[in-house]
This record gives sequence, C-alpha cells and structure tokens, in this order.
Amino acid sequence: MRMDRLSGLLLHPTSLPGPYGIGDLGPEAMNFIERVAEAGQRLWQVLPLGPTGYGDSPYAPFSSFAGNELLISPELLAEEGLLDRGDLHGAPAFPRDRVDYGSVIPWKRSLLEKAAAAFLEGARPERLADLAFFRSSESAWLPRYSLFRAIKDEYDSKAQAEGRRGALWNNYWPKALAKSEPGILATERGKRSAAIERYEVLQFLFSEQWTALKEASHAEGITVVGDLPIFVAEDSADVWAEPGLFSLDGAGRPLEVAGVPPDYFSEDGQLWGNPLYDWDKHRAEGFAWWIRRLRSSLERFDVVRVDHFRGFEAYWAVPAGERTARRGVWRKASGVELFAAVRAALGDEVPIIAEDLGFITQEVKDLRDSLGLPGMRILQFAFDSSESGAAFDPKNSFLPHNYAERCVAYTGTHDNDTLAGWVARAKAEERAYVESYLGYAPADTARALLRELMKSVAAWAIVPLQDLLGLGSAARMNTPSTLGGNWSWRLPEGGFTRELASGLAEMSRLYGRNLV
Repeated sequence: MRMDRLSGLLLHPTSLPGPYGIGDLGPEAMNFIERVAEAGQRLWQVLPLGPTGYGDSPYAPFSSFAGNELLISPELLAEEGLLDRGDLHGAPAFPRDRVDYGSVIPWKRSLLEKAAAAFLEGARPERLADLAFFRSSESAWLPRYSLFRAIKDEYDSKAQAEGRRGALWNNYWPKALAKSEPGILATERGKRSAAIERYEVLQFLFSEQWTALKEASHAEGITVVGDLPIFVAEDSADVWAEPGLFSLDGAGRPLEVAGVPPDYFSEDGQLWGNPLYDWDKHRAEGFAWWIRRLRSSLERFDVVRVDHFRGFEAYWAVPAGERTARRGVWRKASGVELFAAVRAALGDEVPIIAEDLGFITQEVKDLRDSLGLPGMRILQFAFDSSESGAAFDPKNSFLPHNYAERCVAYTGTHDNDTLAGWVARAKAEERAYVESYLGYAPADTARALLRELMKSVAAWAIVPLQDLLGLGSAARMNTPSTLGGNWSWRLPEGGFTRELASGLAEMSRLYGRNLV
C-alpha cells in the first residue's frame, strides 16, 4: 500500500468522554474527529471493535465480524426516535475517568433492547428495507452470531444464578446446542426469534453509526486504521459455529491454546488462552473463512493492523490447562499459502500493517517482506533495558536511527505503559541513555521522545492520545497477563485542548508530515 509521510493518534472509541459510562460513536466521536483534523493529523487508529466478553478485552470478542453494541450512541438513537430523552436523562452517575463495565453493561443493554424493540415496532418501510439489505449482506455471519448471543444470554443468566462467572458454550450448554447441530438450531431460532431480531437490529445500528463516523473522518482527510486480532476467543460465535476450523477435542474444548513465550512483557510469557487454528482444514477450504474475515475488516477500516503477525509463520502452542505460557512449543502455520489466497481474492495491495513485535525470526521477516507489508517500531523499546537484553545497543531496531522508511512507528501501544509513566519508572541508566541519545537533558523527557518519533524517517508515526496529553501510568490502557482494571481509561472532558492540537499540528508540519 502507498505510505505517504503521515502522523496520527491512537484512541479507542470506548475511551471517548461522555455521560453514558463508556465512549461511543456519537457526538463526542465526531468532536474528536474534528479535533484530530485541527491537530493536522491524517491517521486515527482504534483497537478491535468486536463485542467484548469476560475481561472486556477487545482482543477476545464474541465475534470476528460483529461490532460492539456498547459503542452504539444513545444520543443518536434518541435523534432517530428510538429512545426518549428521559431515557438519557435517567443515566446513572457513571465515573467520568474510566469505564466501570460492571455498571455500564446492564444499564446500556437495557437501553439498547428498548431501542431495538422500538425500531422493530415502528420503523418506516424504507428503514425496514435497509435492515433487510443489511441482513442479506451479512448473512455469512449475522444469523449465527445473533443466535449464539441469544442462547448465551439464557445460559449466562443461569450460570450467574448458580454462582458461576459465565456459561462457556463448550462447558455449560446442553450438548446438542454446544455441538451446533443444524436440526436443533433450527428449532432454537424459532424459540428465540425475538432476541435474534434484537441482536440483528443492534448490529445494523452499529454499522450505520460506524459508517457515518468513518465517512466523517474521510471528509476531514483522515484514514481510519483498525486492528485485527490473529486469534479468536474460545467463547465466540466463530468457534461455536465452525468448530472444524479449530484444534478442539470431541467436546469442543481446545487441545492447545495460544500465547507467547517469556519476553520483555512477562517472565512467564503471555497465556492468552485462545483456541488454535486447524490449518489443514483452512487450507482444504481455500482459506475462505480468513478471506471473509479480512474482507469484512477492510470494509470497516481503511487499513488493518494485524496483531501478532508472526503467528502466520509459526505460533506458540501451550497445552490446555497450563497456568503459564512457559511450556509451549513452536508450530508452523500456513501464512505463505494463506496470503497467496488472500491476494488472489482481494488483490495484490491489501492495506495491512504487520505487528512484528516479540520473538521475530528471519522467516517471519521474509514473510512480511515478501508481502510488502510495513512493520512496527516502538520507541519505548529503544531505551528499555529489559527489552531482550538489547538495551544501549546502537543496532537496536527500535532506535529511531535504525527505522526503515516503510514502517509505522509508535511511542507505545495499548500494551505499553504511557510514555510519561515509562519515564517516571525508568532506571537511572535508562534515563541517562535517553539523555545521551538526545544529546541534552530535556525538561520534559516524554515530550522530547514524542518529538523524536515525529522527526524519524518512519513513513507513519502514531501517538497514543495519553502520550500527547503527557499522562502517567494511571492512564495505561492494558497491562499484559493481568485481569481486571484494563481497557477502562477514558479521555477527560476537555483534555484534548486546542492548544495541544495546535502544538501537534506545528510539530507535524515542522517534520514534513501530513503535507500531502
């Protein structure tokens, strides 16, 4: 794909401010787009937009194709007449600085169910025609996703009544449902038609609101960069509906699970727990599921960052039941054949960014380069003495003077501490190295490093909004290998000021970014 010299910001929609407990696709999102444009930026990157489950991680959604219903804007629903203004005025006093999922989810789900029911009861013929077209266009995944969620709602409620945290389909549902037997499912669709319709309406409304926001971004000259997790969640419609594509036992449980070996994020590695693909099955069907998945992502986003790209060359397989990722083994994947099929179906210039971090072999680099994909560089790793033992090495690939032009450079990602947080906890020798590299002792080290990123040769430079605001560790989005407290940070109201926008615009112009 073409890569002009651009810069932009990383902010997930859940982090937007607003009165309804979680950021959404409504007025505050439009305001954010306008401020990004004022800042002279041409890129907006988000995390995956799928519906989140236990742990609230966007990297473990209930579907690889569906949108997160929690992102639907109540304001826009009220404008369409699907909610009363009184519904909005009755919102609880949610925290403004973080997402309290435990209180947001039940309140907003009740609101969304009311809006979906209002749509089905009173929609104009043209709106019903729009819904019918959406159902037809998304028929490859929408019916199964909606049925999965309808069944899951019932068994989650039963599990919670029994003191369980959730009703994992392959552990708690009746066997006939867990095996997704066609005859049984036809009966279940009839029994649950009302719930299924509600989920289909909500996906339709999400799609409309997201499309409007994406079009508004384009009107401001902003490219929207999305994120595609390489693996899917065990508790997902993907695995439930098509178990043959995954490495499962006869009961539908994973034989091995995904993770990464010990690295600079965790001495025990990261045990993600996702089921692994049966690559032979994917090869036998011509990688049709992957082609559908990538096509869907590229309809939602302009460019897609593929998370854990190295897993297409080889992946870390951990025996199911392990408590850490230490006892895994590397297994070969089918990346070469997969991307040949993708190119044949979608064209040679598929706009993908390869997340090539972690244990990267020459084979992974060769796969990335053979596809002409840009990789990533993380500025924090240039000075972190825990980074693979490569600290203070002038050949460290994360140092700006070693960047390739065709790459995407970040101060940090959602998995990093904020830049200011990293500076605050940096060891004395790390700070000394930063100052030596910069050639002076800055009054604001985090700001100086942000500037270093912007002046680098990297074609794209993307900054998490927390780093632009100079926020500390409390604003961190995620700490890998931990559960609880992640994915909850929200932008303070008025925090993205015109002054900050103006300063970023000037910095971008100074270093020749966003001039096309």
